[in-house]
Amino acid sequence: MPSWNQILAEMVQAKDNGSKSALDDVRKKYITRLHEHTGRNVICYYSAFMKNGSLPHLGINDNDKNSLMATVHEMDFSKGLDLIMHTPGGSVTAAESIIHYLNEVFDGDVRAIIPQAAFSAGTMIACGCKSIVMGKQSSLGPFDPHLGNYSCHNIIDELEEISGRIKDAPHEAMLWRPILEKLDPTLYLQCKHSIDLATSIVEHWLQKVMLKEVENKEEIARSITSKLNKTSHTKDHSRHIHIHDAEEMGLIIERLEEDQDLQDLVLSVHHSYMILIGESHVTKIVENQIGATQIMVAN
Repeated sequence: MPSWNQILAEMVQAKDNGSKSALDDVRKKYITRLHEHTGRNVICYYSAFMKNGSLPHLGINDNDKNSLMATVHEMDFSKGLDLIMHTPGGSVTAAESIIHYLNEVFDGDVRAIIPQAAFSAGTMIACGCKSIVMGKQSSLGPFDPHLGNYSCHNIIDELEEISGRIKDAPHEAMLWRPILEKLDPTLYLQCKHSIDLATSIVEHWLQKVMLKEVENKEEIARSITSKLNKTSHTKDHSRHIHIHDAEEMGLIIERLEEDQDLQDLVLSVHHSYMILIGESHVTKIVENQIGATQIMVAN
């Protein structure tokens, strides 16, 4: 299995041999080889969120759909799509639009490949695919919505707890008043609507695509979303959900280690992107096997 150091050494060797774009040449070589191995289209969707989380445009947003449209152009849609993702998440509604678009274009034949991490709205996109390819090192994450830096679930739970305490002990109302006075009047409903929206999106796509041939798909979809969109289960929005947990939830998981050639190629692609991000100002890149590339860089 190629390591990060081996891919870096290959890039250095390519440069020494006269390549003027060794980072690109080695990366694109492995994307092409992955496509040849699977016979499927490949789109790599990478964010630099692990390099510097304060950079702009790291998360999933509506601009990403334009990048995906550009990389989908001129593909043979009958070959399906392998979407390789490395993302911190982002906009729930942008994720919904992206997975709707890709499933429409590829007629539901979209497979998510997670070499390392796809969190939050990235997990929502993965749940909208027909299967998720994960290795022992791969992680998904909860998609419980946040308003600002605060979990919608936690806001609701705290408000309901405060309400209950005031009901049982009215004299405590003055203790909670400074906190309650700072809250937006619509905050409670905003949180409930955000939670309901994320749940409905994931349940819909699980039933329509990933679980469409599974018996009791409605029940399984509800169970999956109740685990991924409930802080009482996951405890923390940054919780890493590994392959065994994903399988136990009922998600359709393909184990990367079961195809050694696939594992080698996926990890070679992944290491190539991580080196590119580490050696450049790239904040996000969307790229396919036929050479179309959309790049965002930090100003």
